[in-house]
This record gives sequence, C-alpha cells and structure tokens, in this order.
Amino acid sequence: MTIATVDPTTGETLKEFAPHTAAEVEERIAAAHAAYLELASTTIAQRAEWMRAAAGILESEVDAVSDLITTEMGKTLGQARYETLKSATGMRFFADNAERYLAPEHPVEAGAVNASELAVRFDPIGVVLAVMPWNYPLWQCIRFAAPALMAGNTGLLKHASNVPQSALYLGELFARGGFPKGAFQTLLIEGAAVAPLLDDRRIRAATLTGSVAAGASVAEAAGRNVKKTVLELGGTDVFVVLPSADVQRAATFGVNARVQNSGQSCIASKRYYVHTDVYHEFASAFVDGMAATVTGDPRDEATTFGPLATSRGRDDVQELVDDAVAKGATVLTGGSVPDGPGWFYPATVLTDVTPEMRIFREECFGPVACLYRVDSLDEAIARSNDSDFGLSSSVWTQDAGEIERLSRELDFGGVFVNGLTASFPAVPFGGVKDSGYGRELSAFGIREFTNAKTVWQA
Repeated sequence: MTIATVDPTTGETLKEFAPHTAAEVEERIAAAHAAYLELASTTIAQRAEWMRAAAGILESEVDAVSDLITTEMGKTLGQARYETLKSATGMRFFADNAERYLAPEHPVEAGAVNASELAVRFDPIGVVLAVMPWNYPLWQCIRFAAPALMAGNTGLLKHASNVPQSALYLGELFARGGFPKGAFQTLLIEGAAVAPLLDDRRIRAATLTGSVAAGASVAEAAGRNVKKTVLELGGTDVFVVLPSADVQRAATFGVNARVQNSGQSCIASKRYYVHTDVYHEFASAFVDGMAATVTGDPRDEATTFGPLATSRGRDDVQELVDDAVAKGATVLTGGSVPDGPGWFYPATVLTDVTPEMRIFREECFGPVACLYRVDSLDEAIARSNDSDFGLSSSVWTQDAGEIERLSRELDFGGVFVNGLTASFPAVPFGGVKDSGYGRELSAFGIREFTNAKTVWQA
C-alpha cells in the first residue's frame, strides 16, 4: 500500500510520503537503542513528568489532531475528539500509576527461600517495535506507548500506511514532552519490511494490532529470534440478549455497538444472539435503530458515522454481504454500496446466516450485524464460543446465575454485562484463540515488556 493520506469521504489523495530508506531506518533504530540506555537510568518520577507534559501538549492541540484523524480515516469529528482526549487521559493514568505497578514485589518472606532479602523487580527490556492499525490512529498507539515508556522502554512505531500524518505526529509528541530524543519514533515503511526488523538484536520485542496473518508473520519472525510478542488480532465479538434483559435498552446500545467507528473496531459487536422469548422485540427495535442511522460527512454533527477508511475495506465488507445473500441470507436493512463519492456503507442487518457463508466465521470490519435466534442460555454460550476468535463480549441479563455462567464460560478476553465492550487504562485488554495473546493496559500491560527479575540476597 502506498504511504499516503487519502480522504475517505472523497477518495482524493491529499498527500503522499516516501518510505524511509534503509539508512534512515538504521538511524532510527540506533537512536532508539541509545535513548533506551538513557531512559532506563531515569526515575519513574522523571518519566511521569515528561508523560504529563506530552499529555498536556496533546490536549492543547485536540482540535487540530481530531481534524487530522477525521481527514485520514473518516471517523466523525466528535469521535476523533473523544479518542484524542482519551489518549491524553491514558497517558496521565500511566504517569500516575506506573510507580505502583512497577514497585518491587516480595512474594514470600525472604527466610522461606534461605535469603536475608528477596524482591522481584520489573525492569525495562529495551527497544520495542509497535505495528499499529489505522482504526484508532492515536489510542491504539498510546495504549502501548504510555506504559512502555513509563516502564523505561523505547518504541519504534510502524503505523498503518493510510494514517502517515497521525504517525508522524506521534513520532514527535513524546520528545516534545521532554523524553530523550529517539525514545519514540515513527518508521515510514511498508508492511513487508516489518518482519526483517526483528532480526536486529537491538529490537527486543514487538507488539502488533492487526490481522491474524500479520500477527502470525511478526510472531514467526520474533520466535525465530527468541523475542517476545503481544498480539491483538481482531474478533467476531458477540452481543447476547436473554429474557430478563432490558430489551429496549439493549437494542439501543446494540446499534452503537455495531456502528461505532463505522463498524471498524475489533471490539465492535458483530454476532447478535437473542433469546427466542425476546427475539421479535429486540429485532424490531434493533433493525429500526440501524435503519435510522445517518451515514455521511464526518464533520456534520447530524452524522452517526462516517465512511469506511479505505476502498479495499469497503469492497471486503460488500463481498461478505454478497456472499451471504447469494447463499440465502436475508437483508433486513442496508446491504449495498450507496451512489456517490467516498467509501460510505450503510448500517446493515443480516439474518438466516449459516455456516457455509464466509461472514459466519470471518470478521466483518464494517457496520454489518448478523442476527441469530437462540433457544437457551446453553445455546447462546455454545454458539458464542463457536469461533476462532475470542476478544470480547457484551451480555444483557438481570439474572445473577446467568451472569455467573456467562462470566465463567464465555471464552473471551472480556465479558461486559449490560454495557458495551470498551477499553479502559486501568483494565487489561486482549483476547484468546486467534484474537491473540498478551495484554495491554493496566498493571498487566505495563509489565508485558519488563524483566521480572528475582533479586535474592544471602
């Protein structure tokens, strides 16, 4: 893919960027390694000061940054502003909590292991390569960068090729806050150039949010070099509605769960399993709500959601819908590309989806919901778990016994009860199965790229 800013509302190429040369990449790796040697010797308090300063810069530039995000990937200006401010909040959160998360631990009394003193330290490991997607151009990166930098690591960002200006902004933000030069930099390189970077011994680990194929490629290269990876590889998340739920509220939230970020979210609900007792009530309200959404100019306050980010992405969505319809699925609303410029796609609801249809298994990265009827809690759990993915889930019930079973038996990285799946700085985020491994955010996330070092003293 060409490294370029292409306005998804018009399809117009606004700005192109030449990839960094091999010499430029080497210069940045060397700078990241040198910055690590400097950063690792600083105190957490000093890093926190720099992190808060960078957060302040981001907050002061929220209008310009939000407009840039909207220009590059098409989310509404309001959602872009929310993402920008959420990123600054995340930065402040790790500035405030890193010292607590990284404090030495004393797992047992020293005498129990024949020591006079015993501690487990959490020390940084070095340069971490981050391969990030375009759907949340800031937040996806910040949720890695803030904890990694606070732990004393440095980062090299390979961002998606269609958000280069967002990437370059992030590549300068932390230095502007005071971090050593080279502590966090952007590499303008194409996807094929990522895996070979892991052959460089100065790069100690990698994190990737993206497709299963991209994650497997990075994990293979890292494994060959005995380097750790954290992967978040998408999902076909479920939205389960049971008889005791507030059905109207569930339907309202269900619409937002599918069309947030134009449906381009790993944790957006995609498979809706609704108990037969409330199926008709939910389906009626949900389909009406999806049909009432407004797809249009992301800078217009009346717009519910903007275009899809890329032409290829919209083609992929339409191919999944066409395949399902050709094999017998029913379209209750939406389902076709509208006339006019830009990569818009309407909120769509499919029923009668069966296993031979691609959308039954594959992640649909657009505002398309698959609506299923289930006859019992057992069936809802079994069908929810019948997926190669396992990122997160949203379940709607007032029954304590059902909540306990769903929390325990759903094979996902998260279970959100009577609310939408979301990411919070204080809560671990990640999945199981093909959705990846490892965790971002919280104490779990900041420790992913640290050396849990045992210090035993006789």
